[in-house]
Amino acid sequence: MHMEPPTKGLLTIGAFAKACRLSPKALRLYDELDLLRPARVDPDTGYRYYAPAQLEEARLVAWLRRLGMPLTRIRGVRGLGPGDAAREIRAYWARVEAETAERRDLAEFLINHLATPSRKDTTMLELRYCAHSDRGRVRPANQDTAYASTRLLAVADGFGPAGLPASSAAVAALRFLDTAELPAGNVLNLLEEAVRGATEAVRDAAGDDTGTTLTALLWTGSRLALVHIGDSRAYLLREGALFRITDDHTVVQSLIDEGRLTPEEATTHPQRALLLKSLSPAAPATPDLRLQDAEPGDRYLLCSDGLSTVVPDARIRDLLTTAPSPDTAVHALIDAANEAGGPDNVSCVVADVVEPAV
Repeated sequence: MHMEPPTKGLLTIGAFAKACRLSPKALRLYDELDLLRPARVDPDTGYRYYAPAQLEEARLVAWLRRLGMPLTRIRGVRGLGPGDAAREIRAYWARVEAETAERRDLAEFLINHLATPSRKDTTMLELRYCAHSDRGRVRPANQDTAYASTRLLAVADGFGPAGLPASSAAVAALRFLDTAELPAGNVLNLLEEAVRGATEAVRDAAGDDTGTTLTALLWTGSRLALVHIGDSRAYLLREGALFRITDDHTVVQSLIDEGRLTPEEATTHPQRALLLKSLSPAAPATPDLRLQDAEPGDRYLLCSDGLSTVVPDARIRDLLTTAPSPDTAVHALIDAANEAGGPDNVSCVVADVVEPAV
């Protein structure tokens, strides 16, 4: 009796890759991720074979990857009927276009920012500011700390069994900068040293099993020096456009950056609050440091994630744009977070860059 070989009618992985325009490496990855399984795997060699009928599905995956769609979302599209799949792709592309517009605005801002001479030799500016922290509507206690002065703006969000002492100690360790003589060209080194002192202060106040985020701006008279670690945020409102000037140090943000999650998927991800970096004695990490030129009319917002996780950026922009003063802006933002359920402590610092009164 003649037996047909088990691979008769199947395509080798090389032939299948060429036909569907996916590389063999990509096909192996999609097999491991249960996104596109081969029709047969040789039990002795592990070699993969594919059925011609799988080509249409593979081409769809290839096209969606060329669009930049994350693998998690492709898996969902692949299981839909043609009409639902088309609607899902349309929704995804609308989001891509919106994000592209946001990046275009950011690119224009950066081009203007880098092309504009530093204000170090121009008239000194000053800050008008307000800071406030609220427990929210769910948490039994407030572990946030918010602080603002003529020179220092800071928000810290503590976590662990001694979250409040941790956030308070971190901010307190920076407050000497209010009165310290700032070196002309060494302000970032000064901030880095201050953060090391803040880490030690957190250990002394709260122990090794706790930590805090820290986002702070140090005012030099014409520029701001930023230090940032964790998932509290800093925003700049300039000429009606809102820019986030910090990156979240979270697992979810790293997945977004890798294209494995969309921002929409991130809002419901079970690990959305898991930090990759924080101010923690148990796991010291390097903060982000940068200098930011300031212009009259700029409005800065520092906030804990109790605001950013429940109030969309578009709403934050509207509230910052319409509030006549830092005080009204801070309280409007906190009210918005609480109206959205207030699931976490929420802290905000708002500061306006203004020319000194004559």
